[in-house]
Amino acid sequence: MKLKQLVAAGAILSSASFANAAAQDSEFVVEDIRVEGLQRVALGAALTYLPVQVGDELNTFRVTQLIRSLYSSTHFENVEILRDGNTLVVRVAERPTISNIIFEGNDDIKDEQLQESLDGNGVRIGEPLDKTVLTSIENGLKDFFYSIGKYNADVTAIITPLPRNRVDLKLLFEEGDAAEIEQINIVGNEIFSDEELMDAFELQYDTPWWDFLSETRYQQQTLQGDMETLRNHYLNRGYLRFNVDSTQVSMTPEKSGIYIAMNVTEGEQYTISEVELVGDVLGHEEYIERVLPLTTGELYNQAEVTYTEEFISKYLGRFGYAYPTVTTVPEINDEDKTVKLTLSVDPGKRIYVNRIKFNGNVVTADSVLRQNVSQMEGTWLSNNLLESSKNQLSRLTYMEEVEFETVRIPGSEDKVDVNFNVKEQPSGSFNAGIGYGDRTKLSLQAGIQQDNFLGTGKRVGLNLSTVSYQRSAQITYNDPYFTIDGISLGGSLGYSEFDGSDFNVIQYNSKRWSIGANIGYPINEFNRINFGLTYSNVELFNRGYYEQTEQFYNQFTNGEDPDAAIKYDSFLASVSWSRSTLNRGLFPTAGSSQRASFSITTPNSDVNYFKTVFDGKWYFPLSRNQRWSFLARVRLGYGNGYGDINGNEQILPFTENFTAGGSDSLRGFENNTVGPRGVFLGNTGTIVGPDGEVFPGDPADAQLSWSTRSLGGNAMALGGIELIVPTPFVEEEMDNSVRTSLFVDVGNVWDTEFDYDYYRQFDIASTQRGELLDYSDWSLYRSSAGISVQWVSPMGPMVFSFSKAIQQRDGDDARFFTFNIGQTF
Repeated sequence: MKLKQLVAAGAILSSASFANAAAQDSEFVVEDIRVEGLQRVALGAALTYLPVQVGDELNTFRVTQLIRSLYSSTHFENVEILRDGNTLVVRVAERPTISNIIFEGNDDIKDEQLQESLDGNGVRIGEPLDKTVLTSIENGLKDFFYSIGKYNADVTAIITPLPRNRVDLKLLFEEGDAAEIEQINIVGNEIFSDEELMDAFELQYDTPWWDFLSETRYQQQTLQGDMETLRNHYLNRGYLRFNVDSTQVSMTPEKSGIYIAMNVTEGEQYTISEVELVGDVLGHEEYIERVLPLTTGELYNQAEVTYTEEFISKYLGRFGYAYPTVTTVPEINDEDKTVKLTLSVDPGKRIYVNRIKFNGNVVTADSVLRQNVSQMEGTWLSNNLLESSKNQLSRLTYMEEVEFETVRIPGSEDKVDVNFNVKEQPSGSFNAGIGYGDRTKLSLQAGIQQDNFLGTGKRVGLNLSTVSYQRSAQITYNDPYFTIDGISLGGSLGYSEFDGSDFNVIQYNSKRWSIGANIGYPINEFNRINFGLTYSNVELFNRGYYEQTEQFYNQFTNGEDPDAAIKYDSFLASVSWSRSTLNRGLFPTAGSSQRASFSITTPNSDVNYFKTVFDGKWYFPLSRNQRWSFLARVRLGYGNGYGDINGNEQILPFTENFTAGGSDSLRGFENNTVGPRGVFLGNTGTIVGPDGEVFPGDPADAQLSWSTRSLGGNAMALGGIELIVPTPFVEEEMDNSVRTSLFVDVGNVWDTEFDYDYYRQFDIASTQRGELLDYSDWSLYRSSAGISVQWVSPMGPMVFSFSKAIQQRDGDDARFFTFNIGQTF
């Protein structure tokens, strides 16, 4: 119940005198009107409230009307009517103007709730103060505190006069402590025990000290809810005659403890003898009767009856009958303990949509929102289409909340307006930062990413960054509403310089620039397919030599200058499918998303390879309000070469290898530390012949070494589970901005083409004595666990994560803490 409903407005008429003995003895004709005492109210405005004009005859009845009219204007707290000859004198005292409103001592009621209550009674800054209303406000607030068990609470309105007929209004609260529930007794129950019945109650008593979530203070509304829970417990098990006969709430003398007693009559169980469907169901009787959960011979269940009524209403709503009436009439037979259920259906008139309106979108254009609405104007109102439209709008990353309502049009029985009430959230981010790390050294970055550019729904991005291992620049663009049918068009332009030695990967430097375009087609509400083509120019130099990379290098190496830079061009064609049923675009709690992509270089490229990747996320709500949710996710990838070029068998370029480790894959491990290492054979030495000639040494004398850096691989399997929990000390309305989760990540990257077994014949270098890990095996031995907190605030997106690698191999370092911040606009 809203607080303002507890506050009753009051009004009182002050005493007024109609002075002058002559006026009391006879009527007179008004020759002039004089108003005295005006300060804030203009004379012209005051005269408009007077139902008397010069030339009118004034009598006692007209005086009464005059006084009532002046009081009803809400500007005056005292009115006197006087006669000076034939001049009507109106002497008034204006109500003081409220200069400031102060709340003090209120803990259970927020200032916003209090102000809303005062607004409903006309008490706001700048308005005249009606002192007679304050008593009603005080009593209404006291009633509210009594309803939540604070029987010692007191509310006092303090008025402080100020110059120029102004006042400060202070509401002083003394809330006190809420009365604790000492005991709850259910009297008359024999079939179910007190413990079983009260297990679902919100109100509890005598709870253990560690159960800090239980509600042990008395609240009247919560008690009403528990009584309904008790009633449903019996009705859902066939006890159709169950009744709560009476409820007693008693208080200890000091008003600190509450005793509650409920007297019940359980009755007996009833079974359903017959289910009859009557009325007009638009010819869908066969389907409705087939899916109804109510079955003859089963126990009566109130929950199934309610579900049946809602199901029929929603089903008829699919065909434009938005306001059907479905009523279940029980015919109880107490002799054989059965009940006949008659479902009476009146579909009403078919409803059409007049207009669709959007409220709350300050940045986003209406036309962008309409692109995501399935319900059309001028067509039948369909609850399925409305729910679908709400879900599509909610999946936009720049929408925080979306709700809709239907509003009947006055004078029209078959038309409604649909209002979508949306709440936007920051759709773009500007990030600028500077950092330092033992591996990354000095890093600088700056970028702009706008998912709703100028309210058009277009995505525009510009990102620049420089760290010890990479310098890059990228421009991206995507128009999801390129055509009215939802076809999207996008493109990207990028350049990067990379130094692998500083990025936990094998030694090589590269320069790459690329340009690409993509186009997407919607299949239906949930599915979409995209096609793309990207041209890349890659230059590799300053490269290290590893056994896994030699096959790729050899097809480009110049025999006369083996250390020369390698350059190659590629045209990468791609196709991807995506599906999303998530309930929100940011911080979803229900639904799923999947994306599968396949990319392949065209035959006219300098390298021939393909890659395929699958990403999937599934959210399972664990509570009705979805504050607790379970997330399962998986990412799979595979790539390889195809065919041959100039007699060289093609393999996946090692620059395209999959890597793992870091915040977006395996939290707890440093970037790209998970996966195969670069393997190389040491110098075998030389043999000098008798004539001084030099011969290569025996390859069997070579010693095997491997890098501490990751090479990556052509296969990848990553997964994880997360338990999404309410963020401590954060209110429920902030769930769209703050997320806390406990996670476990697992996965590995490996190489299916490189023959590791061949290299086991060589001795291991003395500096790396130990067992050579078999990276060719598919073993998900990499795992980590931790806690992550994500926050999207007006200051930008922030991520706090604490994670620990459960199993580490070869000195892999675990990353314990990550912090990112950006500025959102």
